[in-house]
Amino acid sequence: VQLQASGGGLVQAGGSLRLSCAASGRSHIRYDMGWFRQASGKEREFVAHISWSGGSTYYRDSVKGRFTISRDGAKNTVYLQMNSLKPEDTAVYYCAASTRRPTSTAQVMDVIEYAYWGQGTLVTVSS
Repeated sequence: VQLQASGGGLVQAGGSLRLSCAASGRSHIRYDMGWFRQASGKEREFVAHISWSGGSTYYRDSVKGRFTISRDGAKNTVYLQMNSLKPEDTAVYYCAASTRRPTSTAQVMDVIEYAYWGQGTLVTVSS
């Protein structure tokens, strides 16, 4: 599976961006998908997760109510709509696919659960 993330850029605080993650390869298989981010000098952290069916989502506390993860099965694409952006959201954002279909919140937040990763897209939020 190859993942291609896009949609990052520079935005002012309070603005919005929509990230996309297009999957190719074994795209006939539905994977659980996640978005992670890594700020400069910090560890990669979980942002959002969506189940293979799209019926379940989960977010880190700091983005709840501001970010929305969704997927379009026909396009093999996962999205992350980010609203009310804050300077602390500045990071490289990565999409990832899990073949293990994690079932607990601890699992969906763990990078180990995700076997495939996109190349990352930079989001910069200015104050």
